[in-house]
Amino acid sequence: MSSSAPTVIRNGRLIDPANGVDTVTDLYLSDKQVIAIGKAPDGFEASIEIDATGKIVCPGLVDLSARLREPGLEHKANIQSETAAAAKGGITTLCYPPDTDPVVDTPAVATLIIRRAQRIRNARVLPYGAMTQGLKGEQLSEMHALKQAGCVAITNSYAPLANTLVERRALEYAATFGIVTVLRPEDRHLKDKGCVHEGPVSSRLGLPGIPEAAETVAVARDISLAEHTGCHVHFHCLSSGTAVRILEQGQQNQLTLTADVAIHQLHLTEMDIEGFNSDCHVQPPLRSLTDRDTLRVGLAKGSIGAICSDHQPHEPDAKEAPFPATQPGISGLETLLSLTLKLVDEGVLSLNTAIARLTCGPADIMGLPYGRLSVGSSADVCIFDPDKHWTVSDQTLISAGHNTPFMDWELLGRVTHTLFEGNIVFQNNS
Repeated sequence: MSSSAPTVIRNGRLIDPANGVDTVTDLYLSDKQVIAIGKAPDGFEASIEIDATGKIVCPGLVDLSARLREPGLEHKANIQSETAAAAKGGITTLCYPPDTDPVVDTPAVATLIIRRAQRIRNARVLPYGAMTQGLKGEQLSEMHALKQAGCVAITNSYAPLANTLVERRALEYAATFGIVTVLRPEDRHLKDKGCVHEGPVSSRLGLPGIPEAAETVAVARDISLAEHTGCHVHFHCLSSGTAVRILEQGQQNQLTLTADVAIHQLHLTEMDIEGFNSDCHVQPPLRSLTDRDTLRVGLAKGSIGAICSDHQPHEPDAKEAPFPATQPGISGLETLLSLTLKLVDEGVLSLNTAIARLTCGPADIMGLPYGRLSVGSSADVCIFDPDKHWTVSDQTLISAGHNTPFMDWELLGRVTHTLFEGNIVFQNNS
């Protein structure tokens, strides 16, 4: 599909935080690009016209962490099923952690994922490269070759590094080539065999806890190494209030530090694991109400620049063992936008800030030209009805994974159209 049909989106409230736009206007698309805003270019004839009256038109969402399970874990999901779910959620760009099978530690695996997504054409899939060979935490991968193959950052995902020296060498290598390093801050010794937040709920349920210090000690260490190496460090899925405060101190010292938070951390707390609800088994764990509220403040201030889905689809069996033996993770692509709009409804974020944290915020962190609707930018568009209610259910979710603690929640804000590179990849006018 070399180009896209000339398309006009009429009368929508166009919100493009990257360009400071919030106005009711028309948007013109052609040849995979935004070609005009407000007034049709000379000679423009639309083949497709979308009436967005009463709806919000914004850039396609950019998700910094979504596991699509292919290659290697297709019994859980695959690129076809999960990019379709992304399109339904208004997401047009997905960053893909490297813990596949085989691991994304060679250009060949990165190229395989990128090309597979390009053939399906539901969304843009951008892999992260493995920081170490096989994610074993010992030998550094060929990061520069991975970057040239299309990896937008490097990370060791949830796999621990052998020691701090390996981390230092990795950050030095990444800094040399200007590669963003994504870290999931966790001290593996302090985490030990924990599976939930260490606190009154873990004690009451008799579940092994993970202290907040497992994250905060790691954040402090990582910031020290970022300062030493000059590397851009991005903290993935912060979960504790103290970590946010340490991060803000580092940012005030002019270090290149960025962070995201998973949407479920902004709504749920340790209280939600009551009854051993395995759908609330996540890494990092759901923490206290104070932690949740501090994450919300950090997001509003901008010290946390992006909200991600941290999408991890599972087959039903993965969540049916005793709580500590279940596999962590939530299927989150289709609820990302609505749960973020819930933060607007609760007065945590303004609508413009909420959309920024889902579009230009994540794109800017990774140095990507997406998440904006400037003339000449990719025609990735999300159109949603902010007043439309929908209920999370087995019938409404199309991801292969239905493992979500938000099942049966009634949410506000439903995507009616998603356009990827100017082509309609999802439409729901009902």
